[in-house]
Amino acid sequence: MSELMPDAWPMTKFSHPDITAKGERRASVAFRGLETLWINTGTLCNIECANCYIHSSPTEDRLAYITAAEVAVLLDEIARERLGTREIGFTGGEPFMNPEIFEMAADALSRGHEVLILTNAMQPMLRPRCREDLLGLKARFGGRLKLRVSLDHYTKEEHDRERGTGSFAKTMEGLRFLAREGFALALAGRTRSGETEAAERAGFAALLECEGISLDAQNPAHLVLFPEMDERAEVPEITTACWDILHVDPANVMCATSRMVVKRKGAEAPRVVACTLLPDEPQFDLGGTLAASFAPVKLNHRHCAKFCVLGGGSCSVA
Repeated sequence: MSELMPDAWPMTKFSHPDITAKGERRASVAFRGLETLWINTGTLCNIECANCYIHSSPTEDRLAYITAAEVAVLLDEIARERLGTREIGFTGGEPFMNPEIFEMAADALSRGHEVLILTNAMQPMLRPRCREDLLGLKARFGGRLKLRVSLDHYTKEEHDRERGTGSFAKTMEGLRFLAREGFALALAGRTRSGETEAAERAGFAALLECEGISLDAQNPAHLVLFPEMDERAEVPEITTACWDILHVDPANVMCATSRMVVKRKGAEAPRVVACTLLPDEPQFDLGGTLAASFAPVKLNHRHCAKFCVLGGGSCSVA
């Protein structure tokens, strides 16, 4: 029960860091350890999706290209502080548009980390030089380099409705290349079609079998289905009581074990934010170093509720 009187409660949802609109104590997630560090490579992308959570596009550069030198500072901190970080993830925008993506990935891999790159597998990745560099990384580091391809649906119609006419065919071309060359792969779909999870996984399974791609669509590590993040939808606020009611362990929520680094346009240095979903929210900006970011995260956003707690979403492959 809140210590505040009802007339002091917030008038709207997600407007107070500690108290919900019903006057209940808002839930938070304690930091447990940095298993995954996400690097946002910039918001520029070769396409503009209808419901892009980070609002990337061919002209959106509010998150600038981060540099290899800036990433090296973060990797140095991981090593110096012995943080034991297993995975370095690269997301965007489209990571393969950043001119230093291969230098950054090679640096992380050379230090013993696993690297996960999220991509739409379209033309930036399929440029001849890019394919050559990808094959070079695979030859050096094998399965520690993983790529997760965004394929919103197993049908051309649903995928193209989100990403534009012709995008399904182009992504499938990239996916075939990666599978043919033996890269460690995963897929990311979305649940926007209204189908049951079982039906959606069955549809992906049929597509993968037809293409001869050896991914198990029933395995969430091979195919992750992300809940749709409709910013207009009504979602509940997560209170301290919700963990027991929902049978959710806060240790399994993404911000317990990961952080993301962004480089804002015009900024002198990168910043660390709580997660991949909230790069623009000031309350989720946690500082200029990794060590400064290891505070509990208050679940004061609709994405915390819809994607992470109720949807069980996580951007990592593990």
